[in-house]
Amino acid sequence: QVQLEESGGGLVQPGGSLRLSCAASGSGSEVKVMGWYRQAPGKQRELVANINTGGFAKYADSVRGRFTISRDNAKDTVYLQMNALKPEDTAVYYCKLLEVFGGAEYWGKGTLVTVSS
Repeated sequence: QVQLEESGGGLVQPGGSLRLSCAASGSGSEVKVMGWYRQAPGKQRELVANINTGGFAKYADSVRGRFTISRDNAKDTVYLQMNALKPEDTAVYYCKLLEVFGGAEYWGKGTLVTVSS
């Protein structure tokens, strides 16, 4: 049973920073893509950033240059460092794990990020 445990959300003022963490357990796959999606009220869930086992990262245009995704393969943990946060970054952020061989996908429960003064 694959489980994803997210942490790090909260309330921050515009221009501030937050760091999200997502620790995976139970996945036996050696090749995985881990990443973050977000869903704002009334909007569809969208990709924020993801990173594969080799360290190749992909970012949404809206966060490129402000957010940095990284991972610790030994700990099966992915991080999202969010800087220069804007009110439009407010959303529930979800961690996702994709096992490349087999195609199984797993989602975390989500963590709320609120950017407001």
